[in-house]
Amino acid sequence: MKLIALPAFTDNYIWLLHNDRHVLAVDPGDSAAVLDWLTRHPDLQLDTILVTHHHADHTGGVAELVARTGARCVGPALEKMPVEVQGMQQGDHLSWHGLNFDVLDVPGHTLGHIAFWAHPAGQNPILFSGDTLFSGGCGRLFEGTPAQMLDSLDRLAALPGHTRICCAHEYTLSNLKFALAVEPDNLALQRHFELCTLQRQQALPTLPACMDTERAINPFLRSREASVVAAVRQHDRQAVDDVSTFAALRQWKNEF
Repeated sequence: MKLIALPAFTDNYIWLLHNDRHVLAVDPGDSAAVLDWLTRHPDLQLDTILVTHHHADHTGGVAELVARTGARCVGPALEKMPVEVQGMQQGDHLSWHGLNFDVLDVPGHTLGHIAFWAHPAGQNPILFSGDTLFSGGCGRLFEGTPAQMLDSLDRLAALPGHTRICCAHEYTLSNLKFALAVEPDNLALQRHFELCTLQRQQALPTLPACMDTERAINPFLRSREASVVAAVRQHDRQAVDDVSTFAALRQWKNEF
């Protein structure tokens, strides 16, 4: 299986996964980017689209892609999609040419947000996390609650440490600048920021990220760590337990 981060809009990635014949696209907000790529790879056929949530920058290209290619669309069972989809939620499974995806409910950014996790043979696992988990950060809480998002991130953080995190935006450097404000003495975070800075200077994506790395550097996965708790409670005295600390951390990022 070959994994490709296809740039779209200003900072989106449409993830493509393909074998020698078939292509799977994830969160195609822009049909033109995908159709252009398919034109340059005429031996490959788009047959499946995965959607993590209903926002337009993730669904805007779905209808045209389905019309042009006949691809099936798989998406969240609890959200309205622009086309008829095979609705999925926690505990469901999806098979794509021998690759089996587990579906995870990860509400917070939106109420029906889902993620897809699979382990290709001989490769590290893949997580399509949409806008729930970013490298160094997490999505804004547009519909869900802090408690929901904290639970969703706990569910993702429990995945194997060598999981490749394929999130939908190139937000890494801005996220890491905030993370450094929270944990300035985190050596792993300092090193990762330097690495990602070099990658972006070369116009390379910082993604996919590694779950083990995220556990070491992402404040939203580390919101119960003593160093993060101390920083958040110094910033907001109303942070008194796990959920209120996470909520204060997210609000701090919103204002950063």
